[in-house]
Amino acid sequence: MPIVALAGLAALAVAMGIGRFAFTPLLPMMQADAGLSLAQGGYLASANYVGYLVGALWAARPARAHVAIPAALLAIGAATLAMGFVQGMGGWALLRFIAGVASAWALVNVSSWALAVLGRPVLAGVVFSGVGWGVALAGALCLAMMTHGASASTTWLVLGLVSFGVLAAVWPVLLAHRSAPRASGATARFAWTPDAWRLVACYGAYGFGYIIPATFVPVMARDVIADPAVFGWAWPAFGVTAAVATIWVTRWLPSLGNRRVWMLSALAMAIGVAAPILLAGLAGIALCAVLVGGTFVVITLVGMQEARLVALEHGPTLMAAMTAAFAAGQIAGPLVVSAFIHMHGGFSAALALASTVLVASAFALRAKERPCPT
Repeated sequence: MPIVALAGLAALAVAMGIGRFAFTPLLPMMQADAGLSLAQGGYLASANYVGYLVGALWAARPARAHVAIPAALLAIGAATLAMGFVQGMGGWALLRFIAGVASAWALVNVSSWALAVLGRPVLAGVVFSGVGWGVALAGALCLAMMTHGASASTTWLVLGLVSFGVLAAVWPVLLAHRSAPRASGATARFAWTPDAWRLVACYGAYGFGYIIPATFVPVMARDVIADPAVFGWAWPAFGVTAAVATIWVTRWLPSLGNRRVWMLSALAMAIGVAAPILLAGLAGIALCAVLVGGTFVVITLVGMQEARLVALEHGPTLMAAMTAAFAAGQIAGPLVVSAFIHMHGGFSAALALASTVLVASAFALRAKERPCPT
């Protein structure tokens, strides 16, 4: 059902590309317009991640996709639009929190709905590539607005309107492919096995490991070269790499399996996270964008698919728990950056820690591998 895959792609593009990650390319603009510091940027990012944690826990409750997904996209559009009118840390933090709640709610419900309806790895890859396309869209819009001298407030307004446009497009598809509500008491409770906890822990490590470059890549790029026409391309490149890699990797899933792809992606991401330390200048930033961008949605895809294989009908419960652990890792990431910048004056120590955590998660996943069914 290609129309379902495209609707899922579009929903994730808004949920993640705008609701979660639009702040990343907008941070340099808000620094220039409002004098926002890196530490304040870290606090606003963490407000979004706290919301993401709340939304992930909330998403464990039964819901109908054709109701839950439009509600989440509506909340994202409203919170994004309001960022263009509100001024000050308090208001911004509240709006980023709301967007985070809605983003996690959308991710879990889109994942469980689309994977259940589609069932084919290639189409699942199309759905999850929406995260990368959304990142690329948000980044390209921010780059265009920045090079034409638009303010951060105006850019937030444009992204909010885009979110409402996507909502109008995907809602009819959701209504035409309605899902039954997830069972809450008709079946036995999910048994939390050591393997399930392993997935939760490794997904949380992924959240911590990737979030530092995912939040601060444009800022690091700007520190290397001040021309926005150059450093502004870091985030769109990050998103396009993520989208293409997610679709491409589906051809290897039947032979390699979800966990092996996850493990290899975590190792590649660890190299990318460490790249700005190992390579000076724009080369390190570019390698970071390619390796982290090329793996972070792949891990989301294989992680959500593995949750369905391990938990069966309780897949959404495990998905929500993994997303909550991911959110907890994200909350810690920007706070670690803020603390390390205060102590050391740069990103190197935080990047080294994130890379180490990713390597550890890859070795933990190696403990139990499972082939992906064809």
